[in-house]
Amino acid sequence: MAEIGFIGMGNMGYAILKGALKVFPSDSFVFTAKTEKTMQRVYAQTRVPYVLSNAECANSSKYVVLAVKPQYYPSVLKQIRYAVTPDHVVISLAPGITISALKEILGSDRRIIRAMPNTPALIGEGMTGLSFRGEEFSQEELDLVHKLFEAVGICAGVEERQMSAVVCASGSSPAYVYQFIESLADGAVKYGMPREQAYLFAAQAVAGAAKMVLETEEHPAVLKDKVCSPGGTTIAGVAALEEYGFRNAVLKACDACYEKSESIK
Repeated sequence: MAEIGFIGMGNMGYAILKGALKVFPSDSFVFTAKTEKTMQRVYAQTRVPYVLSNAECANSSKYVVLAVKPQYYPSVLKQIRYAVTPDHVVISLAPGITISALKEILGSDRRIIRAMPNTPALIGEGMTGLSFRGEEFSQEELDLVHKLFEAVGICAGVEERQMSAVVCASGSSPAYVYQFIESLADGAVKYGMPREQAYLFAAQAVAGAAKMVLETEEHPAVLKDKVCSPGGTTIAGVAALEEYGFRNAVLKACDACYEKSESIK
């Protein structure tokens, strides 16, 4: 019997599996996916065995990672309802779907952990929010779940009511950052820099700035002020961002993201 089973092998499921293989042996895992073609491809790349049904995956593991899109949850939960027992730990990656909602379908004594990772997990730089009812789990079980997500980046616990805020801050926000990098590169291309070089300069600036926030632990506003020399180029650019609503646009993006996450049931 495997320790951890993955139901679903899209980008996120595959990213977590690949990262976890760095710290767990391959026989710790089993998975299933929508098509046999996907299962054969993932097996060829990882040597992790697969099974042909969601119920069999749940029967074959203790920790069951639901790595499918929210719209597929009703059918998947129906398929595993009688395979999941109180001894299982079910890890749900879906935004919006609460622990209580999952317990209503799987059973009130089923044990659920919600996790919200993001796509930088693909390169081991993910950020995952975890929410669970602590009294339902042993420390050993929680340690294993942390080990699983720390294999693909950083993870931290949050209250369940904050999970949609996690979607705003880290779950969906890589897309906003990619838009910013693309726009920054467009600006450099406008003034003569080759496209590929512009992407390199812009992406490294963003990566370096993020590391400054994490490693110095200084407030982002303080770090911004340190770049803004009086009467200089940076404060001119910052003023233009403020004039054209950069900060408000980001807040509105978070509002839309939060509302969408909360509407998923």
